[in-house]
Amino acid sequence: MTDRFGDSLSRRSLLRAGGAALLAPALASPALSQGQSDVIRIGHLTPRTGFLGPLGEFAMQAAQLAIEEINATGGIAGRKVELLSEDSVNPQTASAKAERMIQRDRVACLVGEINSASALAISQVAQREKVLFINTGANSDALRGSDCKRFMFHVEAQNTMMVRACGRALLDRGLIKGRKVYALTADYAFGHDLLKQAKKYFAAHDATLVGEDLIPTELTDFSPFLLKLRQAKPDLVICNLAGAQITNFLKQFSEFGLPFPVAGFGFDTALAWGAGPGNFLGTWPVIWHHQIDSPSAKKFVAAFKAKYKKPPENQGWGDYTAMKIVAQSMNELKTTESIKVVEHLESGAKFDIAKVREGYFRPWDHELMQEMFAITALPADQVKNPYDIFSSTGPLPGPDESLEVLATTREENACTFPV
Repeated sequence: MTDRFGDSLSRRSLLRAGGAALLAPALASPALSQGQSDVIRIGHLTPRTGFLGPLGEFAMQAAQLAIEEINATGGIAGRKVELLSEDSVNPQTASAKAERMIQRDRVACLVGEINSASALAISQVAQREKVLFINTGANSDALRGSDCKRFMFHVEAQNTMMVRACGRALLDRGLIKGRKVYALTADYAFGHDLLKQAKKYFAAHDATLVGEDLIPTELTDFSPFLLKLRQAKPDLVICNLAGAQITNFLKQFSEFGLPFPVAGFGFDTALAWGAGPGNFLGTWPVIWHHQIDSPSAKKFVAAFKAKYKKPPENQGWGDYTAMKIVAQSMNELKTTESIKVVEHLESGAKFDIAKVREGYFRPWDHELMQEMFAITALPADQVKNPYDIFSSTGPLPGPDESLEVLATTREENACTFPV
């Protein structure tokens, strides 16, 4: 495959060498195609509406910030980067927009998404067109296993990593082993996969699932399910929901005054902020949060606050980080050719990802190996502002552990890349 943008670097060199004699024919030629443009375009797809819209807003803002910073430091190979952003809406729309970005807009790569079904649809287009796609928010294990693609990489953690990270904190609090658990699960691909991984974890740690309900993504009134919880009297309520579902559930759970401990295996810090002090409850896994004590994390938080007057949350971190990985890789390689970037990411290249330890992609499933965290809601009387409403574990895995201990093994989640 030829470099989508490789032509322009050599043409510019020829112009400098040959002077004005080469300029007149160029001016007389038809308008430059994107493949000859001095602008490098990156396609960004993420939900901006619907139950995942609040997360997509952070993703969009962080992606814009990343591109501004990339351009301020010289862009990619000295060329300005342009971000093309679209609301992915649903899998069908996401697929159509991804195809248009590649074929019409000639983007160098695709970044984004939160919905696992939409991420799968985008990955199918990216694989067919042989264009890099970095998934920043879809968690399904299947995307790293049965549905894996050579041209798809994952900054977001897989569901198994989320379950195991939060599970450690719940085990430490005595809320898993020998306990009765009731699970509420979002009724779409992400939720189904998360429940599957949760059941494996319960079975491995002697917990009994005493009830489970699938929750439609458009549901806003949880009272029928809260009444079922009151009757079941579980030792732990596991909330395998997504987006605004979680915020609505937590608010209504608090209104009902149910006494059961709450936790979840999928979470975004914006949802804690949406619930607010007093309503935000329980223990949850996050891939990143704004209180992480590392120089690059503090720099990102300060820049985001300066631009948007609020701290970034973990979905924003994912899109910001993916943009920086793309730019760093293309600058180091001096090419935007997708297959070259894919090979580079598969080589074990390490990246500063605004955490304590650097991250790297596993070559066989393209999952980013990285630290995670479990956060727990602070009591309302300990909350000092609308954002610092939780405490956090230290990095998981710990400093003396391999970054791969939370992730699936080859035997658990086999991936065979299509040719």
